Amino acid sequence: MFSAFNNRTKLKFSLFAVVLITTSWVGLQGMETERIGANNPKIDKLKLLPGFKAEHLYSPSDNKRGSWVAMTFDDKGRLITSDQYGFLYRLELPPIGSDSTTRPRIEPLRIPSPDTTKTLSSGKGVDSSAAKVGMGYAQGLLWAFNSLYVVVNHKRDSTFAKSSGLYRLQDTDGDDQLDKITLLKDLKGEGEHGPHSIVMSPDQQSLYVMCGNFTDIPKMDAYRLPPVWQEDNLFPAIKDPRGHAINRMAPGGWIAKIDPEGKTWELMGAGFRNTFDFAFNDAGDLFGYDSDMEWDFGLPWYKPTRICHITSGAEFGWRTSASNWSPSFADCLPAVLNLGQGSPTGVFAGRNSRFPQNYQKAIFAFDWSFGIIYAVHLQPEGASYRATAEEFISGSPLPLTDGVIGPDGAMYFLTGGRRLESDLYRITYTGTESVSPDPQAPALTTEHQLRTSLEQYHGEPMAGAVEAAWPSLAHPDRFVRYAARLAVEHQPVSQWEEKALAETDPLRLTQAMIALAHHGNAAQKSPMLNALLKVNMDQLTEQQQLDVLRAIELTFTRMGLPEGTDKDKTIALLNPRYPAESATLNRAYSKLLISLEAPGVVEKTLTLLAKKAEDGTGPVGGETVTASSDLILRNPQYGLDIAKMLAKLPPAQQTYYATMLSSQKTGWTPALRDQYFQWFAGAFGYQGGNSYVGFIDKARKLALANVPKDQFDRYNKLSGVDLLTEKGNDLVSNYTPKGPGKSWKLDPALAMLDSGLVDRNFDTGKKIYSAVLCSRCHAVQGEGGDIGPDLTQLGTRFSNKDILEAIIHPDKTVSDQYASTIFTLKNGQSVLGRLINEDDRSYTISQNPFAADQVRKISKKDVVSKKYSTVSIMLPGLINSLNANELKDLVAYLKSGGNFDDKVFKTNSGPPKGK
Repeated sequence: MFSAFNNRTKLKFSLFAVVLITTSWVGLQGMETERIGANNPKIDKLKLLPGFKAEHLYSPSDNKRGSWVAMTFDDKGRLITSDQYGFLYRLELPPIGSDSTTRPRIEPLRIPSPDTTKTLSSGKGVDSSAAKVGMGYAQGLLWAFNSLYVVVNHKRDSTFAKSSGLYRLQDTDGDDQLDKITLLKDLKGEGEHGPHSIVMSPDQQSLYVMCGNFTDIPKMDAYRLPPVWQEDNLFPAIKDPRGHAINRMAPGGWIAKIDPEGKTWELMGAGFRNTFDFAFNDAGDLFGYDSDMEWDFGLPWYKPTRICHITSGAEFGWRTSASNWSPSFADCLPAVLNLGQGSPTGVFAGRNSRFPQNYQKAIFAFDWSFGIIYAVHLQPEGASYRATAEEFISGSPLPLTDGVIGPDGAMYFLTGGRRLESDLYRITYTGTESVSPDPQAPALTTEHQLRTSLEQYHGEPMAGAVEAAWPSLAHPDRFVRYAARLAVEHQPVSQWEEKALAETDPLRLTQAMIALAHHGNAAQKSPMLNALLKVNMDQLTEQQQLDVLRAIELTFTRMGLPEGTDKDKTIALLNPRYPAESATLNRAYSKLLISLEAPGVVEKTLTLLAKKAEDGTGPVGGETVTASSDLILRNPQYGLDIAKMLAKLPPAQQTYYATMLSSQKTGWTPALRDQYFQWFAGAFGYQGGNSYVGFIDKARKLALANVPKDQFDRYNKLSGVDLLTEKGNDLVSNYTPKGPGKSWKLDPALAMLDSGLVDRNFDTGKKIYSAVLCSRCHAVQGEGGDIGPDLTQLGTRFSNKDILEAIIHPDKTVSDQYASTIFTLKNGQSVLGRLINEDDRSYTISQNPFAADQVRKISKKDVVSKKYSTVSIMLPGLINSLNANELKDLVAYLKSGGNFDDKVFKTNSGPPKGK
């Protein structure tokens, strides 16, 4: 569940620990900022737009009712929720305007479970009164057709008898208790990329179910997206070195439309990584919020979290690891908006809210990791939409899970997941703007109408479909072209094969060849390739050229690489055009030409490899609503990981060329090989996501397989093997904590230190200090960073308790000298950073503790307000990977101020004399 956040919890110790960083240690000097919401922290930590009011209604985790992740209202206006690892609950909520002391009335849904042979045990966070409940572990809930639909995400075990699937719960005897459970569909998949959400269709006649990319697609009764998907990428198929999704193949996550009885299932779209939730806008168009793979940050196939317009038969191109498709590929659809790094969870429409009209029409999207509710505003553009997003609500920590507009017109949302602290909130509008619905129906563009007319052919073959769709294969709108191609693909290939090969219009030909690659056979390879090679590329736009190159690639992936004359013709056409004028075109050309072992391609690509400017200045994965630097201070656990990456961000375009060249067997000279393998050693100096080093090493090893055996050792060393750990997934560190660690609490940790710091190891303490990145921000004896205060005199000023308290509870005291400032902007966004300068026109802030020279200016005319944040950039729990002796060595080193002559150290544990 929660998209990519499951991976975000598996951080190495070095990614957690920025020991003694900036804000906390200065807090030991007694300099404390104003605490945001010190009197009511659950409410006051929320950043709300003007005119909106928040109420905290309930804390399930405080009442041993788990951590809630799904919600829906029933036909009597009661809220039904689910614990991620437990049961269902039904709540009668206090009306809007009730006294703040009025609490919800809550009952567990006591649904009989005949197949449960054991009574569920009551454990921590579990309501014992729910022990006999036969339904739970839901990630999707919907009340519809006088029933409760439940998407269970669970592997059947002794504690819960239901496995993943879609269930329908009904009250058969009118006693207001759901006494009948019907399994509508068994779903093969579980966990945080398993079955997710369920939503009513706009016409209220059908249901839609969304599943993540670890859920097998069951046999469908109908397919809007033809089931001919493959990996379809000539890029080296390097699997994730840490083992994530290495056995999950196309088409990834998927969405299906079903009837209320669950008897008929129709695949509506696929190619998602892990879209958790989705919603329909007022025009009946479907939008999902898909996740990123943060371990791939800095790599050329990384895509940020994004809002996807899911049209009929949509394919969004998720493929595992390095095979992930580019949004530029003609056979998939692009996002309407890239939001940035995060962990997508709940999505719902603002329809029926008692909010101003622009929020009634918005789609709300939740980011679990960074605690942001985005209001996504859609404007029709062609057959799809252009989109903007504003920060509707944010907070830290605010692990958002699900939300819904209630029958009273208020917004209700949950926080929690992964057994975290869980809360239920209500948002109402108390401002002066009108909350009346817009009486006008949504205006549909002519392109939108054309697209939907073509989508009627996305099913069983229909007479006249080819004739109706063919002209639109050349339509300037990408979504229209996509719908037209799928309409053709749903017809028997015998009806359009000859027409496709005879097509002379380059745009229609491109789409027709993509369709034929999907449904044709190897005998058509040569005619298809020769038809594409006749296209005059000079007359096409960049995207049209990319579409032609993609059609050629699909011909290769589906029917094999060309040989003989066909190969020569292809090289003759493509080679003179490489290098091209854009980085995206160069990716496409290098992929094809290296696959063909074209003459001169090694030298050309290495020339590009040496040019850093080609990457441009934009963020990884494209422009985003929220810049990665803006996320650093929102969530220290993930933010500091981002900070490290942004300080040494890999050049993604270079990585693309180097990885592609790893499959090249011919065309090498000793000088070219030297240049190439030296690049790998340099690449290990960059900081990407958790899988970056492992991917680079796998590409390096693929390339080494192509060198003469007697030269292997030389190039192995030249390419940086000595920099790597045995598995190649990480760089060699001077010190790795040995553990086993523990969740250190103040009292036992203090008792352990106060028992005596004698015979400590100076060298080990210093290595731990460097290994956990203290030296990046703090200096000891003149060595280290200057972002935070100098720690040389720490031991003369602070006690063991002071030091431990600052490490274990870094938010307790935050100095205004180093505290982050929250700037609220006129556009609804907020920016966090450490204010380092200001003048009459702007504020200058630093957002990255690992790159203090990277600053950002904010115009004062754009700022509505500013205030200190009480969230320290220093991580809580950073000592939890240390064992007792390691913690003693670290604190001894800190208290010594780097002075080996301190009496607490062993005589042989320090540097040689004179050093």
